[in-house]
Amino acid sequence: MECAIRPALDDDADAISAVILRALRETNAKDYTEEIIERVERSFGPDAVRQLIGQRTVFVATIGIRVVATASLDGSVVRTVFVAPEVQGRGIGKLLMTEIERTARERNIPSLTVPSSVTAEIFYARLGFSAVRDSYYGAERTIIMERLLAARS
Repeated sequence: MECAIRPALDDDADAISAVILRALRETNAKDYTEEIIERVERSFGPDAVRQLIGQRTVFVATIGIRVVATASLDGSVVRTVFVAPEVQGRGIGKLLMTEIERTARERNIPSLTVPSSVTAEIFYARLGFSAVRDSYYGAERTIIMERLLAARS
């Protein structure tokens, strides 16, 4: 099945929220405590996602009409990259990151930073990001990673 990447619409908020909450519960729960997952979940209900769509450049990946993944660009920071558990490992996250990078280059952003979950560190490393430092919010460990964007020739 073909995957398409497009800008998120307000009407996508419920579907984006559902993808994020499922990924947190089914994928990230392997690396984080129940308390951390519950706290993070509170930041990604449909209303919160609608607000983020207004504040950031948010993309979705769709298969047919179904939203299966999301990623956003907030200045030079990559945020909220989540892929539905049943389609993880099929290159959809990489497609979203390619669109994020293309957008950053259009905006002449020289480097990207991503606050990576422990779960996603290997994914970002495979895309050329390097760990810079660890950040903690209570017991929640986030790996701050960066990638320089090569100048266009």
